[in-house]
Amino acid sequence: MNNDNFSYQPPTTLLDICFQDKDLLVVNKPSGLLTNPGKGAELADCLLSRVQLQFPTALLVHRLDLSTSGLVVFALRRKAEAALKQQFAERTVKKTYLARVWQQPNPEAADINLPLIADLAAPPRNKVCTKTGKAALTRYQCLPDPSAHALVALFPVTGRAHQLRVHLQSIGHPILGDALYAHAEARAAAPRLLLHALVLELNQPYSGERLRFMAPADTKAFALPDCPSTAYQQLLTPLIRA
Repeated sequence: MNNDNFSYQPPTTLLDICFQDKDLLVVNKPSGLLTNPGKGAELADCLLSRVQLQFPTALLVHRLDLSTSGLVVFALRRKAEAALKQQFAERTVKKTYLARVWQQPNPEAADINLPLIADLAAPPRNKVCTKTGKAALTRYQCLPDPSAHALVALFPVTGRAHQLRVHLQSIGHPILGDALYAHAEARAAAPRLLLHALVLELNQPYSGERLRFMAPADTKAFALPDCPSTAYQQLLTPLIRA
């Protein structure tokens, strides 16, 4: 995809609120919606602006790519914002993503430890660079699934831009529907990027209670018609690593 041909057409779905207390709000973002506004009035509609219509004090803590769906947390107070951002910086927030990738990775479970850097020749892409790239680590586990294209649980240890997408592309198994990093066949194999932020685990900013949230993936897009969303939560629980 190139920026000159980009046409922003955000979905009109209602806000999907997964959790709310006095300090934080957790929302399930649809694919195709910006997390925060871009440059220009045509890019003003975003998850943050929609959240702030109902929760005017909401503050952005982290982001998902435009095409990625799934869990996003917002702070509702300044002190909560600082505490949540600190958790992300210290990597105490645990994230699990679901992806459908091109063909079958071998081995079925492994670490992808490849440093990443901005690709200045092809923005907004990033690329692997062993000389000057920043450390980036992704753990993956293939899940039981009959499809020719694997269903994979992804556990990012670091949080570099486009990390999961670049890492999977670098081992020859790009995420289906990825307009930036997939080859033509993998790009055409899905109508959207099949990457979903499925599980988010963090500490409540004030009580310190460990909170765990799960947002089911789109069963039709991910070709999951025979597997209830609760089954994925049970399947992923033992896979989530410390």
